[in-house]
Amino acid sequence: MQFTSFLDQGQLTVALTGEIDHHCAKSYIQAIAAKIEAYAPATCVLDFQEVTFVDSSGIAVVINALRCMTRIGGQLLLTGIGNQPMRVFRTSGIDKLVEIKEAVS
Repeated sequence: MQFTSFLDQGQLTVALTGEIDHHCAKSYIQAIAAKIEAYAPATCVLDFQEVTFVDSSGIAVVINALRCMTRIGGQLLLTGIGNQPMRVFRTSGIDKLVEIKEAVS
């Protein structure tokens, strides 16, 4: 699990990398929740630009980030989503719960 994050004017951006599956999902969930708790951003952006694979564990990562942001009255956005992760998110209905910007083809 590798990711970078930065806070800019109340927006926390978390850039995820690689494959998001059951091997790393719990670590991502905990790390993202800790960042949200520490910074209490108005908006959290999960950047999937460098993500090559997502399974149901990736859905859990998004849902947990959404819960954290809802708890503090903030907004969650997803960006940079490639074809495979987008198929998973559409099939699961995540695209109806979370705003998706700048999807890549």
